[in-house]
Amino acid sequence: MDFMEVKNINIFSPLILLVVIFFYVLFAIIGTQYHLRGLSPVSLLTYLYIIYGSLIFIAGFLFAGIIENKFFKKNLKGNNGFNIFKTFIDYIQINSRFTERNVLIFVSIPLIVQLINLYFLGGIPLFSGYLKAVAYNNITVVAYCIFLIAITSLMAKFYDKKYFLLVFIGLILFAATGYRATLVGIILSVLITVFYVTGNNFKYLYILVPVIIVSGLIVGYVAAISIQWQHWSNVNPLSLVFIRAGYTLTILDKIVAVQNSSHGLLTYSVLTGFTNSVDPRLVLGQFLLKYHTSITSTIFGPAILDAGYLGLAVQMFFLGLVLELLHYLQTVKKGLYTSFYAIGLASTIVWVETGPMDLAVWIYYLLGVIVIITALMSIKTILPGREESKEIKEELI
Repeated sequence: MDFMEVKNINIFSPLILLVVIFFYVLFAIIGTQYHLRGLSPVSLLTYLYIIYGSLIFIAGFLFAGIIENKFFKKNLKGNNGFNIFKTFIDYIQINSRFTERNVLIFVSIPLIVQLINLYFLGGIPLFSGYLKAVAYNNITVVAYCIFLIAITSLMAKFYDKKYFLLVFIGLILFAATGYRATLVGIILSVLITVFYVTGNNFKYLYILVPVIIVSGLIVGYVAAISIQWQHWSNVNPLSLVFIRAGYTLTILDKIVAVQNSSHGLLTYSVLTGFTNSVDPRLVLGQFLLKYHTSITSTIFGPAILDAGYLGLAVQMFFLGLVLELLHYLQTVKKGLYTSFYAIGLASTIVWVETGPMDLAVWIYYLLGVIVIITALMSIKTILPGREESKEIKEELI
């Protein structure tokens, strides 16, 4: 395989989610089969649910391909590509206030807010289990979401290597909370954005993938050994990966055993968690284990607990469908579409461990649906072979 063939590999297709799931389950199996920290192997039914959910995701992905061929590619044939199509993302890009300077300000605000937030917490949560328990508050969530949008938008529209310094500052401030998910979310979102902006340049993969692995290991290990009421002195950073994955898989196993029993409790906690300042993962821990603890349950867990195999089917089909359609739009439109897709894919990859229990990401998916619907509506009004109107041409100049 020559260089050009490698460069044309679309490594960040939505199907990469299946690769992440495979390796995560593999790590979990190592943890359970070797009984690390007393873990036990899970039931065959749990693995069948993982395979079932993955197949439904593929079905959603393939159905998106049908929509692309029937509506997008077919109706755009003979026209000037996607220059005719407009969504709110396009209007943001052509807004006179969407300048590099303003985006930089937009990046700086959440960094300042998070710095102030850490100051008032009275310490660094990464080194204290008690502080970590309160660190992921609404201020942190809002600051994180704004920073993610701002930094990927900056990289997508005004890419410059010097802006990696802002990425690094953001990583330090959000890693200080002790949560690996925010750290991985930032690095992955930036990595995916830069990969597409630089023309599928694998150079950044060689740099940032090791950064993700090492930083994730360090933050996860330091955060774990800093929890005063837990004892991890005999565990090293690498074995902790297998232990955490294995433990999360056992949580999924418990969920499969009592599936469709929470009557929408987790969905309700996700929708109201921001206003009530309640972490849905705490709700899951209380419901499943009957004591106050925050637990993760993989991307499959919450849907199975709330609505069984039907709920899982709806969720995974929806994720595969929306991610692939957004992936197609960013492929032909670039710009902020790349940023938008990068955030969605990165957040969904993080869900492989944590589970889809973040309201902010579900709001993202809602916006994604709006983008897709408006795209379909605008394209369907275009007749194949029809020349662009004078108004459209003027708008594009």
